[in-house]
Amino acid sequence: MLTWLFLHLVNHALGIWSLDLAGRGLVLALRLWRSVPGTIALYGAASLHFALALHTLYGRRHWALPPAEWIRLWAGLSLPLLLIRHAVTTRLASSLYGFEPDYERVIVVLLTSGTQGLQLALLAPGWIHGCLGLWFRLRHYAWARRLKPVLLALVVSLPLLSAAGFIRMMRAVEGMSRVLPPVDATLAVHQAALNALRHDLVTLYLTLIVSAVIMGRMRNAFERRCSHS
Repeated sequence: MLTWLFLHLVNHALGIWSLDLAGRGLVLALRLWRSVPGTIALYGAASLHFALALHTLYGRRHWALPPAEWIRLWAGLSLPLLLIRHAVTTRLASSLYGFEPDYERVIVVLLTSGTQGLQLALLAPGWIHGCLGLWFRLRHYAWARRLKPVLLALVVSLPLLSAAGFIRMMRAVEGMSRVLPPVDATLAVHQAALNALRHDLVTLYLTLIVSAVIMGRMRNAFERRCSHS
């Protein structure tokens, strides 16, 4: 998951130089993640990540967490929202309706739907979540502690460069004409179905998260009652 986020952020950052360069990076990324090994790795990691998150929420005995853990929890729970949007608007749109994404088409969809800010806002939390999790593992090593300033600079600078590249690409698409290019006709016809599917997946995701928390609290209350009886 962290590899996917890293490559996604780097790909957006290429937009600082040109929309064409970012587009070539996107072609390579699609070849990687749409291959059989890439698909298994990406969606397998996403499924495992979600299963572990539910298990953690259910198994939580208390919620007195340090700030870093709260940030990591918030960032991790927001990541699937990005993945759901990404999977529906790119992978499913391609598999079901033949929509082949490129940066111009994706940016037009985001601009016309007014969700370009959401795209930028959802990338950073997932990156922070992954980096915090990796740091919690590496901080026990002396070499990692020595490299902490360099690692921190990478963690902070990559999302900023990605946002700058994405904004540059949006300006390039807007500057192609006074009126935005029309949304891809194939995607426009099926946009309502894709929106409904995305809404259902987000609702299911949030329902499972809330259910895991409630069931965990119920279990804790039952165990406390049994211990006092």
